[in-house]
Amino acid sequence: MSFINYSTKEINFKIVYHGPGLSGKTLNLKAIYNRVKDTSKSKLISLSTDTGRTLFFDFFPFSLGKVKGYEVKFHLYSVPGQIYYSSSRKLILKGTDGIVFVADSQKDRFEANIEMMKDMMDHLKEYDIDFNTLPYVLQLNKRDLPDALPVNAMLKYLRQKDEPVIEASAEKGEGVIETLKAISKLIMVNVKQKIS
Repeated sequence: MSFINYSTKEINFKIVYHGPGLSGKTLNLKAIYNRVKDTSKSKLISLSTDTGRTLFFDFFPFSLGKVKGYEVKFHLYSVPGQIYYSSSRKLILKGTDGIVFVADSQKDRFEANIEMMKDMMDHLKEYDIDFNTLPYVLQLNKRDLPDALPVNAMLKYLRQKDEPVIEASAEKGEGVIETLKAISKLIMVNVKQKIS
């Protein structure tokens, strides 16, 4: 959960981008990284295979500015989407303050979305994280592709709790910042109460 350092007046949040392999989690982080000012971010760390698939996680921290005199920093992580990295995904979810589920809109990837959603929910239960109170955003990525499923069909199976839904094309940088703003807003709702 969020870490508030009262002596340095700093608040750190962990946001995890979750979803199936090749859904666009890393592309989201890269697009955000490229838009954040150099003075507000650290280096993007990415552990990938030779084929560009995320091996363990992508990560970078950046500063959002100040809230009530506290420096607010977000630490963005993406999980490896390959099904056999379940233990890595579980480890990365530990202590999360918010999740963005990046769903692949392609018709032939629909089952992978369902499978990864179940994987995420199982790991949250193991950590006793209450999904109903956890800030959560559903991003429907790859909306620009010709074989993208209709939004309503995806929402029927993927929407969990009336969470914000953002249509995106991470490869083009569309919907990426809107997704980050949506999850950040949900996280910040309770923060102002903690530091008042």
